[in-house]
Order: sequence, then C-alpha cells, then structure tokens
Amino acid sequence: MGRYTDNPQAVAALVRGREVHRDVYIDPEVFRLEMKHLFANAWVFVGHDSQTPNKGDYFTTQVGDQPVIMVRHTDNEIKVLYNRCPHKGTKIAIDRTGNTGKFFRCPYHAWSFKTDGCLLAIPLKKGYEGTGLEDQKTGNGMKAVGAVHNYRGFVFARLAEEGISFEEFFGGALSSLDNMIDRSPAGRLEVAGPPLRYMHQCNWKMLVENQTDTCHPMVAHESSAGTAVRIWKELGYSEDDPKPPAMEIIAPFMSPYEFFENMGIRTWPNGHGHTGVHHSIHSDYSAIPGYFEKLVDAYGEDKAKAILAENRHNTVYFPNIMIKGPIQQLRVFIPLAADKTLVESYIYRLVDAPDELTARTAMYNRMINAPTSIVGHDDLEMYERAQEGLHVDGLEWVNVQRLYEEDEDFDEERVENGTTERQMRNQFHAWVRFMTADMGGKEAAE
Repeated sequence: MGRYTDNPQAVAALVRGREVHRDVYIDPEVFRLEMKHLFANAWVFVGHDSQTPNKGDYFTTQVGDQPVIMVRHTDNEIKVLYNRCPHKGTKIAIDRTGNTGKFFRCPYHAWSFKTDGCLLAIPLKKGYEGTGLEDQKTGNGMKAVGAVHNYRGFVFARLAEEGISFEEFFGGALSSLDNMIDRSPAGRLEVAGPPLRYMHQCNWKMLVENQTDTCHPMVAHESSAGTAVRIWKELGYSEDDPKPPAMEIIAPFMSPYEFFENMGIRTWPNGHGHTGVHHSIHSDYSAIPGYFEKLVDAYGEDKAKAILAENRHNTVYFPNIMIKGPIQQLRVFIPLAADKTLVESYIYRLVDAPDELTARTAMYNRMINAPTSIVGHDDLEMYERAQEGLHVDGLEWVNVQRLYEEDEDFDEERVENGTTERQMRNQFHAWVRFMTADMGGKEAAE
C-alpha cells in the first residue's frame, strides 16, 4: 500500500489553489487510484447509440481501465455490461463491434447470457444443482455497470452502484451537447465512421487541460498553422480574401492573445467548462448553401439563428472527453498508464443536413487530430516534453495560477476572461471530489 491509497487527505493535498503536485501526472499509484475511484464515481462517456442501431449490436470500449460492452437489448434500450464472463473471467467480446444476436455466448465453457446480462443457459446445468449457484453473484449473469444514461444518443455510465445523478453531475453543461445536436434539422446525430486513433506518451489530464488552454495556440502551432498563414500571404492573399476550407480551419490557430481573451471561458460545477463564449476559431467558417433554410424549416428562424450564433470552441466534460459543437466532433482521452493515453476522435453527421458539413468536419479531424496531423504533433511534442520534465527534482509543483482569485467557488457557473486557467483549477477541484468520494473523505474536496 502506498502513501495515497485509502488516504483522502494525502490525495486532496496534491491540489492546492494555484498549483498541483507532479504526482497527479507521473505517479503510478495515483493513476491506479484514478481508475479505482475517479472513473468509478464520475459519469464517463461510453459511446453513441448510432454505433449500435440494431438489436444485438454491440460496441466494446473501456471506462477507466474497465472493459465494457455497450449493447442494444431486445427492448431497444442500450445496456452497458462489464466485458467478463462471471464463470472464469473470460472476456466475452474481443471484436470492437458486431452483432451478437439475442444472446452472448462465452467462448470458453459456452455459458450464455441475454443482452441485458442475465444468465440464459449453462451446459450440463445439473452439475450445479444443490450447490447454491443461484445465490451467488456469478449465478446472476454478466454484471451491468452501476448506472447508464442515454442523453439524446450519447451514452454515459457510472460504474459505482450509488453516487451522483446524471443530471446533477452535468447540470447546465449539457447545453453544449444540446447545441451540437440541435444543429441537425432532425435533432439527431449519427456517428460518421470509426474514430481516428492517436497514441500519446503522456498523462491523460494533460490533454484534457490543453483543451481550454488558450495561451498556447499562437506559440506551439507557429511551426504548423503559422507556416500555412505565412505561405498564404506570400502567395499574395490578404486576410480579407476568401479562403479555401483548409485555410479556414488552420488560420485561426494563429489568432492573437486578444482574440482568445475576448472569446471568454465558461465553467460549470463538477469540472466541466468551455472556451468560446462570445466567439471562437469556428465562428467565421463559410456558410453551406441550403443549411440555414433547413434549420428554419425545422425550428423557425429565431431558433435557427440562436443555434448557429453559438460557436463554442472546446467543451470539456469531466473527466475525459471534449466536444466541438460547431463541427460535431468528440474526442475521448483514454487513460492507459500514468504516461500513456490513447486519443479517439469521432465525428458525427447531422441528420437531414447537407453532406458538405460532414465533409468539413472530416477535413478538420484529418488536419488537426490525425496521427499525420501537422497541428496535432505540435501538441504531442509539448505533452511529451512535459511528461519528461515533470521527473526533474528541482520543482515538484505545476502552476495553474493565471487569473487566480482567492476563495474561488467552483459550485457556481462563471464566465471569465478567455485566457484564465480557472477551468483547469475547476477540473482539479472535481478531481479531488470524485477521487475521495468513496474513501470516506468527501469533505476533503470542500
């Protein structure tokens, strides 16, 4: 047992108002505790129900370090089950997606289970008569996670049997998902193919923090976006000239500090927040012919204008996803080790909207989030340098002090200067809360 295990006071001490201890990024024990506590107590994104459109369709993923199966049951509801046979522990499904029909069958001893996890059949079941199998947990079938909520197609799970409700956990932060979904004239999204996957040799929280770090784009991306802008100007174009889609996407990364200061950051309780309150790097994309008219037909002109007037940049849903409403993108930061994170970047199609919108979203994903992205490699370089640098013994604390205020209240919604690090502090306030909630130390976060 290490110094942090079953020690909520020690865990809480890793986070101070203006700084956090390096162990939150580099210590394997802290990482193990995140998997055991944080990812069990929080509501974590699992998938989108369009990935399992038919009864028996399933999708395998993980919540923290726990392998799970998202499956559409015979009643058309989405279930989330631990990917483990209750008999000998064998993984039930190893393919990423598939259709299991009306039941799952373990490949080891052929125990079978309904798609809600209930035990269906055991070969030679008479061998268990009189043994009390029906009174044991293993006799009940595949275990379901503690709670599941399907919010307008987006499926979230809480591993813990008891804990904070979905509504209390997300609160007003759901407005970002609402705006992204409402951009479909049908009010519905569909996943557009498999995600781009990109391995990072760094801690998962570095990626989450970076989503609302607005003081790095013009610096870290100077070699990529800055070069693109320079070449554009050398070709004789001005900032006022119409840009092709690729330039519309990459040029705003070089916006000045004032642009990001004025865009604003909104924070919500429980670690959620977004950049781009007033405008964002997505605000000036070219209009797609016929799209606004479709929205007007669906919602009326006033609501259509209100939907498109929101151009939130990055919305972080604690603990480990980010969405971009204006371009229908979701990124999942999957923790694999204290220094290893798999990033999956999904894009979604707006049902009943012009296909050109999906094409632009796919272009953005390839240009910015793919393993071949020139922009993404800028960030990766910084993450890996930080992961290595945090092992240096000269200093043990990481600064998150920008625009810090004494006695900050993270239990209220706030809008701040767009370059504040309040959202990072908000995330770590939530980190302490959900890390210690079942250690008998919930008060440590208060």
